[in-house]
Amino acid sequence: MARILVVDDEVGIRELLSEILYDEGHTVELAENAAQARAARLRMRPDLVLLDIWMPDTDGVSLLKEWGSQGLLDMPVIMMSGHATIDTAVEATRIGAMDFLEKPITLQRLLKTVAAGLARGRAPHPAPVVSHPAVASATVALEDELDPPVLTSAPASDAPASSNGQLGSISLDQPLREARDEFERIYFEYHLVRESHSMTRVSERTGLERTHLYRKLKQLGIESARKRST
Repeated sequence: MARILVVDDEVGIRELLSEILYDEGHTVELAENAAQARAARLRMRPDLVLLDIWMPDTDGVSLLKEWGSQGLLDMPVIMMSGHATIDTAVEATRIGAMDFLEKPITLQRLLKTVAAGLARGRAPHPAPVVSHPAVASATVALEDELDPPVLTSAPASDAPASSNGQLGSISLDQPLREARDEFERIYFEYHLVRESHSMTRVSERTGLERTHLYRKLKQLGIESARKRST
């Protein structure tokens, strides 16, 4: 699970990307402008940022330059736009962006690019920055063709031992989504009890925005404290 910051002034784009990434198991923080992005960047220290180019207060390329000049560009940044030119995309790559997604963004392209960004972010030796725009553009295209597979297997020694196909009360013989739902149900029930059903504290503890928290609890069939007391 990774911490991903999505910065876009269009609420529909933010919600769509958030839903997709959340379903992939990531923690997602949303920002609708550069001011919110700055605050979120310092607060959550994201593993990856999806950054829109055209925003009302400060455009994404300027924010990228700002982070770079302040030494805050220590995570992969993927630029997004539906109207940017090739020159703009190349400029963003030269400054430090890892890749560029053109809207409308397809599901397959999004997941592939995010997986490649997270893999690069975890690499012990990041790839060198390419300074010449023409070379940078060619490099982006080449890397797009040579991206590593998005699914990797953990070493066997890292897997929890379970001779009977159980992890606690969770059966490991069921589909992944169902097993994940069971784990998340236990996880959120634990934090609800721990925080005395304070949604504000549970939101802070789990790193989810309240809207996503309410949606997730409803999806998992977890009743609110009010319903329990009736």
